[in-house]
Amino acid sequence: MVKVEFRIRRFDGERSYWESYELEAKRGMTVLEALFHIKENLDGSLAFRASCRMGICGSCAVKINDKPRLACETQILAIGKSLIKIEPLDNFRILKDLVTDFEGFFAKHKKVKPYLIRDVSYSNPVELLQSPRELDRYYIYTLCIKCGACYSVCPAAATRESYLGPAAMTAAYRFCADSRDRGKRKRIPILSEDGGVWRCHLAMECSEVCPKGVEPAKAVQMMRRSTAIEMIRSLFRRSR
Repeated sequence: MVKVEFRIRRFDGERSYWESYELEAKRGMTVLEALFHIKENLDGSLAFRASCRMGICGSCAVKINDKPRLACETQILAIGKSLIKIEPLDNFRILKDLVTDFEGFFAKHKKVKPYLIRDVSYSNPVELLQSPRELDRYYIYTLCIKCGACYSVCPAAATRESYLGPAAMTAAYRFCADSRDRGKRKRIPILSEDGGVWRCHLAMECSEVCPKGVEPAKAVQMMRRSTAIEMIRSLFRRSR
């Protein structure tokens, strides 16, 4: 058992302040378990978001010692510090304590049409076949759990509210790269807008902090390439 101080950034709707709690951590104990312990035994007013507790839902993402992490996957003793700072994610409006507002984040995700689009309709269900090689083109991007970690470290998202953000553009690329999809031309105009792919600063921090190893920075660059090609093709068609 190791005594650890948790310094948590609180917000009550009017003011932001730090509050500290001490508890004994044992091997295998996660930051999320510590938050539940604090809420259940030390301070019932502490607010945070959590659901699956197994790194799937992404809802427990917070800043732990200045880096966005999933609280449920971060073991206390593995951090190797007697003082652990916990803060809400940056670039999101804080609702209370560690709980942030994701409404705009999901609205941007919805805007890029994150679903298969077909150019024909079927009266009966049709199986759309795909080879392993075709799946490999986009599979890594399906692992995104919408935790918001990438968005929280994005300098473009921090300075421009209209910016779609790395998670939304990763979702766009995931479907544009899918051999079963026919919606690229519908997404390109959205991604070419003022808050689209050309606003990316290439900081690459989004890929650095992703807890699932997704590469949002690469997805954004691939969408830039697709957008540029489509723009050139469009100009060529107009000139003919």
